[in-house]
Amino acid sequence: MSQPEPAPAGQVPTSGARRLARRLQGNPTPKAGRNLPAAIGVGLAMLFAVLGGLLFLPLGFVLLVTAFAVLGVWEVFRALEAQGTRMPVIPVMVGALAMPVSAYFGGLEGLHFTMVASSVAVLLWRSIESAAGAPRSVFAGVFTLAWVPFLISFAALPLHAAGGATPVGLWPNGIPAGAWQIASMLLLVVANDTFGYIVGASFGKHPMAPKISPKKSWEGFAGSVAGAMVIGVLACLLFLDKPWWVGLILATGMVAAATAGDLAESMVKRELGVKDMSSILPGHGGVMDRLDSIVFAAPVAFVLFALLSGV
Repeated sequence: MSQPEPAPAGQVPTSGARRLARRLQGNPTPKAGRNLPAAIGVGLAMLFAVLGGLLFLPLGFVLLVTAFAVLGVWEVFRALEAQGTRMPVIPVMVGALAMPVSAYFGGLEGLHFTMVASSVAVLLWRSIESAAGAPRSVFAGVFTLAWVPFLISFAALPLHAAGGATPVGLWPNGIPAGAWQIASMLLLVVANDTFGYIVGASFGKHPMAPKISPKKSWEGFAGSVAGAMVIGVLACLLFLDKPWWVGLILATGMVAAATAGDLAESMVKRELGVKDMSSILPGHGGVMDRLDSIVFAAPVAFVLFALLSGV
């Protein structure tokens, strides 16, 4: 195959020539802005680790959720500090460590108590320091507690609610319904991201929120809904023991929640002036760039499964 001739000296290549050169070089970062091979590899590794712990070693899953919460708090702390807002990181980190575990062993009441106690600890911790910037610092701490560890801890609540079984080791009587509910939520979030990415990168022309997330399109959103509905129906038929139409409700709720979480994090990043929260996950950015959908989807899934429990 003939190669494109180089542009003469001093002449700037046209945009078409630049696009052709990128295609010939096998650019790994496509239209949606990700390094696709790295993103797929990291995403699959995280999914298998989370599902493996969830279905076979529940406390391991809870500890993994705790690790994600701590890393997410650390990323938010660094981003806020770079903008001159220093939140009381020690009480916030303690709250991030405690909330998923309290949700697993103490249920909804334990989670609420830990959230309130952590917020009070932030206020008291900040009150013994200088008064300069105290309101902003306290607000940043409570906001981070509510956004990251509190919301993501809803992913551990169904494990406590499932017959009150909260084992330290393996599931004693087989995998409970609560574990399958969390697995379904995670699969629906992955379906939302995957199908939205594929359709949006291929056909996206109409931005959903151009001032917040220019690369998120209505075409990608439609792909997320369609793909998640297929996964939702299959989940209901294969392991949730629910009518097929419940899968449509779950898919719609998860896509709406995941999209809202994605846009919310985009607003925070735009306000802070950062592209990614960190670079800890190749192809994805930071932990919060992966948790943005889950932190909103987990509480919505918890509520939907509670409302649909009699179906």
